[in-house]
Amino acid sequence: MTWTPIGALIWWRWNWTNLASCCAASIFPTPCWGGEWWKVCKWQVASGKWQVASDDLQLATGNRPLLVLVGATAVGKTALSLALAQQFNGEIISADSRLFYRGMDIGTAKPTLAERTAVPHHLIDICNPDETLSLGAYQKLAYQTINEVQGHGRLPILVGGTGQYVKAVIEGWGIPAVAPQPALREVLSGLDGEELARWLRTLDPASQIDPRNTRRVIRALEVTLVSGVPISVLQRKSPPPYTIKVIGLYRERAAHYARIDARVDEMMAAGLLAELEGLRAAGYGRALPAMSGLGYQQLWAYLDGKMALDTAVERIKFETHRFARHQAAWFRRDDPTISWFDAAQSDVGTAVAEQVVAWLSEW
Repeated sequence: MTWTPIGALIWWRWNWTNLASCCAASIFPTPCWGGEWWKVCKWQVASGKWQVASDDLQLATGNRPLLVLVGATAVGKTALSLALAQQFNGEIISADSRLFYRGMDIGTAKPTLAERTAVPHHLIDICNPDETLSLGAYQKLAYQTINEVQGHGRLPILVGGTGQYVKAVIEGWGIPAVAPQPALREVLSGLDGEELARWLRTLDPASQIDPRNTRRVIRALEVTLVSGVPISVLQRKSPPPYTIKVIGLYRERAAHYARIDARVDEMMAAGLLAELEGLRAAGYGRALPAMSGLGYQQLWAYLDGKMALDTAVERIKFETHRFARHQAAWFRRDDPTISWFDAAQSDVGTAVAEQVVAWLSEW
C-alpha cells in the first residue's frame, strides 16, 4: 500500500481494534432446487389476454428467466407488475428500498394487502423503521428469492425504481463485505474533500468515483483501508446466471408530475399524517434513515412546528418531482438494454405482454 502523510495520520488515529478482515463470500446462494428445476409455459392469446396454455415448452439448462420492471415513482409500475404476474405465473420481488419498512405503508405507496394476497410479493416489510438493510444484504436476499421463485417453476419479476438496488442485482455488482467503521469515518469526515480525493487516486488509480461525492470517497477509502484491496477491484461485476428482460415505463413530464401530485393528495386523504404520528408515538425518531423518505421528512417538519401543513404537502410534491428526475438518471431512455413503453398508452399492458412472450419464445 502506498503511504502518504495523511494516510499515516489516519492509521495513527484510528482504533486498531476496529480492523476486521474481509472474507470472500459467494454472491449467489446454493440453489435449493433439484432435478428438472424449470419449466416455462407456452403463452397464447385467448379472450383478449395472455393466458397459460400448457407447460410443453422446456427451457434448456441455464436459461433462468428474470423479468425486470423499472421506472420512476408513480409511473404505474405496480398495476402493470400485478397484471404481468397474473398473466405469466409470476411472483413480484421488490427493488424499492422504501418498501422494506414495516408500518410505513401509505407514504411509500406500498402494494395493498389485497394486491399482495392476489400475487405473491417478496422483500416487503422485512425491517422495522429503526433497522437498516445494506445494499449487499439486499442483493443476497434478492438472489435467494429469485432462485426460490424459479425453483417453484414461476417467473420472478423484479420491480422497483431504486436504481442502485436494481442494477446491483441484474449487473451482479461486487459489493465489499466491509462493515461501517465509525471511528475511521469520523476522522475521514474531518478532512478536506480534495485531499481525500487525491488519496483515493493514490490508493486506487482505477476508481471511477466522482471526487466531488465526499460520502462515496470516504466509503471507498474505508473499504480499501480495511480490506487492503482497492474498492474498484472488489466492485467488479459478475453478471448473475439469469436470462434477463428489462421493461421500462415512462410518462411525459407534465403528465407525470400531475400524477405525482394527485397521489400525494391521495396519501394525505388516506391518513399519511396519522401514520407518521403513530410511528412517532411508537418511539421511532426523525433522525432514523427510514424517516428521511419523501412524505415523512416533510411532515416531520410540520409536527415539529417548523412548517405549515399545506406548505409541507406542497414540499412533498416538489421533492417527489425532483426524486423522479433523479430516478430517470439511473434508467435512461437511450439505454439499449431496456425496452421502453409509454405508460399513458391505453394498450401498454398488451404491448408489454407481447414483448414478454417474444422474449420467452426465443429460448
